[in-house]
Amino acid sequence: MTVESEKDLEGLLKIGRICGLTLKYLTEQVRVGMTTKELDELGGKFLEQHGARSAPILAYNYPGYTCISINDVAAHGIPDHRVIRPGDMVNIDVSAELDGYWADCGGTVPMPPVNADKQRLCDFSKRALAAAIEVAKAGNPLNAIGRAVETEAKRGGYSLIRELGGHGVGRFIHEPPSVPNVYLRSKEARQPLTEGMVMTIEPFLTTGAIHVETDPDGWTLRMKGGGLVAQYEHTVVITKDRPILVTAV
Repeated sequence: MTVESEKDLEGLLKIGRICGLTLKYLTEQVRVGMTTKELDELGGKFLEQHGARSAPILAYNYPGYTCISINDVAAHGIPDHRVIRPGDMVNIDVSAELDGYWADCGGTVPMPPVNADKQRLCDFSKRALAAAIEVAKAGNPLNAIGRAVETEAKRGGYSLIRELGGHGVGRFIHEPPSVPNVYLRSKEARQPLTEGMVMTIEPFLTTGAIHVETDPDGWTLRMKGGGLVAQYEHTVVITKDRPILVTAV
């Protein structure tokens, strides 16, 4: 989507704030001993209270209001009766729709006891997101985002999942362009960012694996070879300067 009016921006900011608040609420509520389904139901109620609809359900008939992925699951973990345990890395991905506008955000929450290695992975994932946001400006090529993410990941000694990255969003949950987390030189990757473009930026840093495979459930994306992954995500609107963080709260 490209923002073309004040109405567009207002609509995006409204749903973006709801997504951001839902994510914040869930990161505060998640705890050892609860199931991922219990956490997801809290998210579903929170979205409903704010008049929003779950994007994965609306778009894909996904079996959950949110995606909750643990440890070696990189994305699209289905909320179920799995109990969250001490030391788990819990990723919560919230996307929703309101009045025809869509937004998407996510974050990883390490459960106590949090060791130094897990905290470091989360910290570098946040740094990668921040670095990518800094270069997401009109006139810069799309691959500047991937270069920034990859540079930060390498600095920390981490890998990046090749199949997962950001995407356009706004009028649907997944729109062009694809926003890789690695530096690519293709024509598509070199296209310039333009004012008003709406996209997600979402680095997936891992302790080793660079590919995922789909579980038999048809949804869960699990890292080949195991390991841990951390992801943080914002929906942004491109401007001449720092992008507007639609999902920031």
